Amino acid sequence: MTIAEEDLNLTDTGRDIELDEILKSHIGGKLTVVPSVPLGGARDLSIAYSPGVAEVSRVIADDASKTAEYTWSERLVAVVSDGTAVLGLGDIGPRAALPVMEGKSALFKAFGGLNSIPLVLDTTDVDEIVETLVRLRPSFGAVNLEDVSAPRCFELERRLIEALDCPVMHDDQHGTAIVVLAALRGACATMGRELAGLKTVITGAGAAGVACADILMAAGVTDITVLDSKGILVPGRAGMNSVKADLAERTNPRRLSGAETEALKGADVFIGLSCAKLPEELLATMAPEPMVFALSNPDPEVDPVVAARYAPIVATGRSDFPNQINNVLAFPGIFRGALDAGATRITERMKLAAADAIFSVAQDDLAPNRIVPSPFDPRVAATVAQAVAKAATESS
Repeated sequence: MTIAEEDLNLTDTGRDIELDEILKSHIGGKLTVVPSVPLGGARDLSIAYSPGVAEVSRVIADDASKTAEYTWSERLVAVVSDGTAVLGLGDIGPRAALPVMEGKSALFKAFGGLNSIPLVLDTTDVDEIVETLVRLRPSFGAVNLEDVSAPRCFELERRLIEALDCPVMHDDQHGTAIVVLAALRGACATMGRELAGLKTVITGAGAAGVACADILMAAGVTDITVLDSKGILVPGRAGMNSVKADLAERTNPRRLSGAETEALKGADVFIGLSCAKLPEELLATMAPEPMVFALSNPDPEVDPVVAARYAPIVATGRSDFPNQINNVLAFPGIFRGALDAGATRITERMKLAAADAIFSVAQDDLAPNRIVPSPFDPRVAATVAQAVAKAATESS
């Protein structure tokens, strides 16, 4: 079972767009606020604003729970970044990150039906970010952390979950991991294989790499080897921070050491979440009919056309190749489901439910070049939201 090379490039999306067209589309930003009530005359004005709005404020002052009924706050997602790990651009600062956060907010509305507001913070201090969001908590109902560098992102997410009584999720970690798990389920179903027995290699021990390892272990994958720029994570290896040291203890059951050469021998799955390149000759050392997820974007770890010579299943992070691992399959429905259920946390059970939901949508149309559904499939966000809400209710 293989993908013909001529079938691998399904679209040319993104390659034929001129810079001028991109810049023009961003003039004035990508977001606007539209009133949800009529403002056509004095009566409308008196109801929406003064004096009528004072009555609503009195109701909320008497009972703070009425905020959810009479304002948008409890269903408003704050997309928060400090601009330290933006796309493949790195630490470009909050102002340069703002167009990305605007885009994320636009996706929340288009795919999840949720209002969202981008917040870029001019600090990288975890204490300051936490304090800022705690003070802003009356204004929003959930926090989507975005493009925060590792390892600070782990501490920041943990502390915000502890400090805020609302859903918090770092999408670069968990959105990626959820879609990777859904895609791996789709790949296994396509090839008639079992998830649990896969020897899996993850390159990149940052936000996405750690989260992918965690969710795959939670789903039953037992043989996972993770690499960073210095090689395989193995207990006792020098140059590991506390997050990597912990991951080393929980992964790599065969206690491999060294570099990609050792990790990829006989491996069933490669998941690339770093900018490191994967030499073609190493693909030939993997197990028969491997799965290659070269997810670095815009430049995959290995050319998908080259990877297809060895692997029946090839996935990337790009929209101009099939099997795009796109977080938009996950985060709109996850936050929608969490808010629908009135959840204050996004739990591991809810993340696994989201992955199962994405896979369930893909199930009817699986093929080597279709292991996940299209993000434009209207069933995706609704199915994910329902599954997440159900998981939240069952675990409450």
